[in-house]
Amino acid sequence: MDISLHIDEAYAAQIDAEAIEQAIVTTLQLAKADPVLIQEGSVALTITDRETVQQLNLQYLGIDEPTDVLSFENVPDADFPEVETGMSRHLGDIVIAYPVAEAQAASAGHEPMAEVSLLAVHGALHLLGFDHDDPERKEEMWAVQQQIMSELGLAHVQPTEEAHGGRPD
Repeated sequence: MDISLHIDEAYAAQIDAEAIEQAIVTTLQLAKADPVLIQEGSVALTITDRETVQQLNLQYLGIDEPTDVLSFENVPDADFPEVETGMSRHLGDIVIAYPVAEAQAASAGHEPMAEVSLLAVHGALHLLGFDHDDPERKEEMWAVQQQIMSELGLAHVQPTEEAHGGRPD
């Protein structure tokens, strides 16, 4: 798995890149992603400010508010053939608003990096097709998310309903 991290300089000192990479790889493994995707795929993850995420949220989802995480799944174009085995497959992009993650962590009583790991897991699950747009799908996504967080030693970190209460991300 090729994980491309783009971290705004203002937040670089607070970010543990290895923890983020481990969160994404563990998500793909425990969510039973295609083994070829795990081996040869790629994900881009950006950690940026609240304003940038709010602008993306408005541009792509029509919601003029900041949010904690946005996921942009790489949907294959029908005009192009599927990628051959051995070639890199880009799963998609995840964008995290560090100030929002930091505030949520403070509110929940855990470290900001634990919240960033949760958001990386949450975003990666969206890239794999999980969603929380109805109660059944939310229950399934939350169960897998909790299993992954437990595997990462972060079982105490729970998603906040305000951040994920049905809004697309």
